[in-house]
Amino acid sequence: MSEPPGEFYTPDRWQNWIDRIDEEDIDPEDEDSARLLLNLQDDTAIAVAKILTAYDEGHIDEEETLEELADVREIVLAEVDIPDEEKVMLVDGVQTSLVPVFYAAEEYVAGGVAEEGTVADYIHAAADAESEEDPDAALGYCAQAGTLIIDGEDLPMDVAEELEFGLVAEWVNGLDSLQTAMSDPEVVEEDDA
Repeated sequence: MSEPPGEFYTPDRWQNWIDRIDEEDIDPEDEDSARLLLNLQDDTAIAVAKILTAYDEGHIDEEETLEELADVREIVLAEVDIPDEEKVMLVDGVQTSLVPVFYAAEEYVAGGVAEEGTVADYIHAAADAESEEDPDAALGYCAQAGTLIIDGEDLPMDVAEELEFGLVAEWVNGLDSLQTAMSDPEVVEEDDA
């Protein structure tokens, strides 16, 4: 195992990304800016994937896994200190996308893989819950979809593309990063953007 426990993700790593966003001219319409934000998101998803892989391979136990996930969540979902409000909003969008990644990972470890339906079923249920203004249920369904993705099921892109803009669409974007990370947990180098 290449990562010793406790070193899956550090506050410095997150802060390096935030500093970069703070220093650069960020335009979400610009490809390089969009890639930087996506790399920030993917980098976190990769850390989660590495923790889950270490758990699945028996390198860390359930308690340690949940602690590692909680540590990463605390780092990534903390309030960001950037003077530019627009950049804060962009990072907030990334943070929002990552919320179901953490819930799915914790659910996977503590409760196992969802057994009732497919990824598409859960995403449709999440979209329905969102339209009924029940964000907690919508997040729960996204987390269930995430456990299936962690277990190797694919996120159908046609389902993701059908979603109207909103929380579920953002959350599914995060699950897409999780899927990529689970299939190829290579580190996103901060210089790659």
